[in-house]
Amino acid sequence: MFTGDIAKIVWCNKLSQETTNLPYREINEIQIFSIELKRQKNIKSILEIIDKAIPYPIIFIVIYEDSAYLSASAKHLSPLYGEKSVIDWTFTSPWFRKTEKKYIITLRKDIDTVFFEFCRQLSPKSNGTIKNINDLSLYNSNIYSLEKEIEKLKKKIISCTQFNKKVELNLKLKKLEEDLRNS
Repeated sequence: MFTGDIAKIVWCNKLSQETTNLPYREINEIQIFSIELKRQKNIKSILEIIDKAIPYPIIFIVIYEDSAYLSASAKHLSPLYGEKSVIDWTFTSPWFRKTEKKYIITLRKDIDTVFFEFCRQLSPKSNGTIKNINDLSLYNSNIYSLEKEIEKLKKKIISCTQFNKKVELNLKLKKLEEDLRNS
């Protein structure tokens, strides 16, 4: 996959206390990689491999011709395998033109805040009360689970033949949709 899909990988920047003069709490540095593709394709599995191998948060800029998408993962070190990382949640933008300035890295407060604010921009769902990357990951994970559960329930309702069971499933569906709206 690496040789078939990727033309070039460049390590662009390292955001750390030494390079930005910002303090840190938990995240002591952020790596920024640019990946040039041979064809326009989502390369999630390749990014996961790289992400798991490098213990620091990474912002990937995936480029094909004049289009790009961004990806960043909240992760933590594996308690079993030391230097390997476990990905908690991956935040990904849709494809956009490279000339558009949709996403920005704002260097303020500390390195943790820089990464959190960047991931918040990539997050499809966000809540104003979320204050850190772990909560943002958990929030998005919960929203994703609710959406998947709703889809499964809708399919179950379509295939159900018993009226009483269908009513019961519809009540569950309404409750889940309400939970999703209130999230």
